Amino acid sequence: MTALKTNPQTRFVIIFICLFLLFYYFNVIMWGLVTPGGAYSPFLAHHFDYIGSLRSFLVVVSTKIINAIGYVAIHDTDEILVAGHGIIRISYDCFGLGVMSFFAAFVIAYPKPFKQKIIVMVIGLISIQLLNLCRFVILAIYLRASKVHLVDHHTIFNIFIYIVISLSLYFWIKEPRHQPANAKN
Repeated sequence: MTALKTNPQTRFVIIFICLFLLFYYFNVIMWGLVTPGGAYSPFLAHHFDYIGSLRSFLVVVSTKIINAIGYVAIHDTDEILVAGHGIIRISYDCFGLGVMSFFAAFVIAYPKPFKQKIIVMVIGLISIQLLNLCRFVILAIYLRASKVHLVDHHTIFNIFIYIVISLSLYFWIKEPRHQPANAKN
């Protein structure tokens, strides 16, 4: 326990892992509770289904973007159909909750001022979902159901998003600390 108090690296790693697991499995459990079947809770599904709200947001906004750039698209609860192109289905693993859990856990665990953490977390989480929207638009327009795909788009997106997150966190961590105006270098 003293290593946790005296070693900031150990403290960071332990807090990061605990927060990541908490966020990640909270989302998994909530998904199970708000999805009909199994341990479904109508109360939670009606009042606290933030995952369904995120799915709805991603599907509706992606469809609006696709229509705005000149294609004809329609959607239902979890699918987007682009006329003449095909259909994509937005499932749980498309929502970016694992990536968001990783990012939020890292930002919260890292020893920086609270205000800075809040700003970086809000900008980062919004950016993750904006990149997710771009992915859905691109997939809906260019992914053809009839073609064989050698590479999974989830894998490509995850590699891309973790590179973006790693670079963002690197520059956030390496940001020079502000010195008072009268301090000498």
